[in-house]
Amino acid sequence: MKLNIALLPGDGIGPEVTAQAVKVLNAIATEFDHIFNFKRGLVGGAAIKKTGSPLPDETIKIAKEADAILFGAIGERKYDLDPNAKIRPEQGLLGIRKLLDLYGNIRPIIAYDDLLNKSSLKKRQIKDTNFVIYRELTSGIYFGDKTLSEDGNTASDICKYSRFEIERVAHMAFKAAQSRKRKLTLVDKANVLESSRLWRRVVQELAPKYPNVKVEYLYIDNATMQLIINPRQFDVILTENMFGDILSEEASVIVGSIGLLASASIGDKHAMFEPIHGAYTKAINKGIANPIASILSAAMLLDHFGLDDEAALVRKGVDKSIKLQITTPDLNTKYDNISTSKVGDFIEDFINNPEETNLNFKNIHLGQSTII
Repeated sequence: MKLNIALLPGDGIGPEVTAQAVKVLNAIATEFDHIFNFKRGLVGGAAIKKTGSPLPDETIKIAKEADAILFGAIGERKYDLDPNAKIRPEQGLLGIRKLLDLYGNIRPIIAYDDLLNKSSLKKRQIKDTNFVIYRELTSGIYFGDKTLSEDGNTASDICKYSRFEIERVAHMAFKAAQSRKRKLTLVDKANVLESSRLWRRVVQELAPKYPNVKVEYLYIDNATMQLIINPRQFDVILTENMFGDILSEEASVIVGSIGLLASASIGDKHAMFEPIHGAYTKAINKGIANPIASILSAAMLLDHFGLDDEAALVRKGVDKSIKLQITTPDLNTKYDNISTSKVGDFIEDFINNPEETNLNFKNIHLGQSTII
């Protein structure tokens, strides 16, 4: 298969982690006789510095012409500290989502057995956790009308949803539930918000079309609590934009590090794959950024194109790296010299030589830059 992939590393640790994902995808291309062509574009703070725009026209062109997009991270601390900034890096990411109509965001949450002790939660609470969040991505409060009074003392952000916007992501989530444990949980705030009441009505109307899927409803405040009390109760969570963002960040506590959480943003014509973490600017060029979320996002890219064996091999490489503690400092307590690039090297080499993993680990641990 030949794929043209737009590479948008973005800001902070984005370039470092996406470099490892590209490394892994190139290994897959070699092993399975594919051709993956990467074309780089600027986005976020990096784009603002060079062009004055967080989403330049050239980047839009690259993204629209690509078969898929591999995205890094976005954001800079100076913008976080300046609430008056009119142009912000995040506008680049939101702009891509809206322009390409990437309305369905998919975020798998899996508790790895070898990392249960990395979570702040008790092992017995999180063992065997495996669910996925379907988050609506192109509407809601993120994209609603925003106002600020002339005196700067009153502001508003409108949360607006249409039936069409809810239906299309709900169908996506229902279909996913059919192929999993056949349970869907809608998270809303229907006791207070009119937009949530519309979500609930639409899902109730769609449910009879999926009779083999059990549907439950939780208010967002209860859902955040249930996610900690018993995350195993969930299979597919469906929710709106803001709630989905919050729930998936909370879920990173279950798995032990936000550096493990991948995502896919899917539309009818385009697809983008990215780790859910931010730019983590304090870690730039220190070799401590966890690339696994970006590598797992690359696995989701392979899934999207039906390359199931290829995606499975990437995940096996990730599993092996976790088992052997070939991970960055957020997860690693055994070795002190495993960098971002060494994690990528190991998973790359696992793909090329899956039967020689322990030897490969020894080479990496000794600091060799090339694994044989």
